[in-house]
Amino acid sequence: MSLTRRGSLALGAAAIGTANIATIGRARAADLDVPTADVKAPEFKIEPGATLRVLRPAKFVEADEVWFKENTKKFTEKTGIPVRADFVGWEDLRPQIAVTANTGAGPDIILGFGADPQIYASKLLPMNDLAEYLGKKYGGWHTLAQLYSKKWGTNDWLSIPMGGSGGASVYRISWLKDVGYSSIPNDHAGFLAMCAKLKASGHPAGFALGHAVGDGNGFANWLLWSHGASLTDAQGKVSLDSKETIAALKYAKELYPHMIPGTLSWGDPSNNKAFAAGEISLTFNGVSIYYALKKGDEKMQAMANDTGHQVPPWGVAKAAPSSATVMNAMTFKHTKYPNAAKEYLRFMMEKEQYAPWLANCLGYWSNPLKAYGKMAFWDTDAKLKPYIGVMDTQYYDSYKGPITAAASAVAANYTLVDMFASVATGNATPEEAVKQAAKAAARYLKG
Repeated sequence: MSLTRRGSLALGAAAIGTANIATIGRARAADLDVPTADVKAPEFKIEPGATLRVLRPAKFVEADEVWFKENTKKFTEKTGIPVRADFVGWEDLRPQIAVTANTGAGPDIILGFGADPQIYASKLLPMNDLAEYLGKKYGGWHTLAQLYSKKWGTNDWLSIPMGGSGGASVYRISWLKDVGYSSIPNDHAGFLAMCAKLKASGHPAGFALGHAVGDGNGFANWLLWSHGASLTDAQGKVSLDSKETIAALKYAKELYPHMIPGTLSWGDPSNNKAFAAGEISLTFNGVSIYYALKKGDEKMQAMANDTGHQVPPWGVAKAAPSSATVMNAMTFKHTKYPNAAKEYLRFMMEKEQYAPWLANCLGYWSNPLKAYGKMAFWDTDAKLKPYIGVMDTQYYDSYKGPITAAASAVAANYTLVDMFASVATGNATPEEAVKQAAKAAARYLKG
């Protein structure tokens, strides 16, 4: 998240309730109206006796898991290939990927995050044939999908990007109006002034400054990018120690007192829970908060009606300074059934399966293929609009430099998050914090 967010597992399950889960899986005719080109599908000759095991992140909206399992079941019914799909917590996923890669055993397919394919490039089955087919059929791949899934500087696909969880400003409409705002200011000074008024009114904002895979890294990246700063330059040299980063750190220190206490320990579910409990008026998040509120009881639905979304403030950036946490499907070379694995991924990305999954998730995993941005469900609720193009962005975790295994370690080790947290709390000056973070980043980037 590179300005992203996740939802809360507990919130999502409690909000929807058992009675509504069955209704999530209904396909709508309009969802299948996706513009496609007439392209011949690659023929993957399935290996005799094939079975597959898939590992992926746990759901943050209930429909994600319901539809993923339903589509997997359809694949088994059509092909006869048994597929075991396991869901694990976001913080637990990367350690399991590392074990699989290092031992050469475990799941055939793992849906990891963002730049994970760059870390394990030598362990992965090439995906050029499948990626090129999908791109031709569905209007091409968005920029972020290509940046994360191709080996840097080449046209070699390492993975199939299935979606991106992007972030928007999620806010209580009435509480902003109470302090004089009909929308969120797009400049830093205006945003800070609004947050100060919200805190004074008893409805503070809340942004993760803890080790949250999506929200923590996302907030740190927004602070950096919206001030015109970057982790590296175009050649990959650390460019963190700059006047722009110092400005971002000073701004974080000013903003922090106007936030709800406790954000230093927030994980990815924390802001969802705080928003649903009425403890905060504003955060950066994906669709998951809104989704859970809409599926909840009468009180939660009223809160959904009072919830707005807006593209995060640009500050001094020349484009929206946000990105997405990309869910990237990697197939490991140790699989005994490479063709079955590719056929499974093709099946899951075709409109008959992918489009209902995307629509029922309300775009929580926004589309990497351009054609899916033309689906009707995006027009049924204006509050979803900020999420349509979250993968059409120039920003990514190691912006502006190459996406490499070393660069991804900076986000995985929360280097930027800790830098901002140390200044926000007064434990370090901006100058001290940036030098320490730049030194740490340089160690990773030399690795």
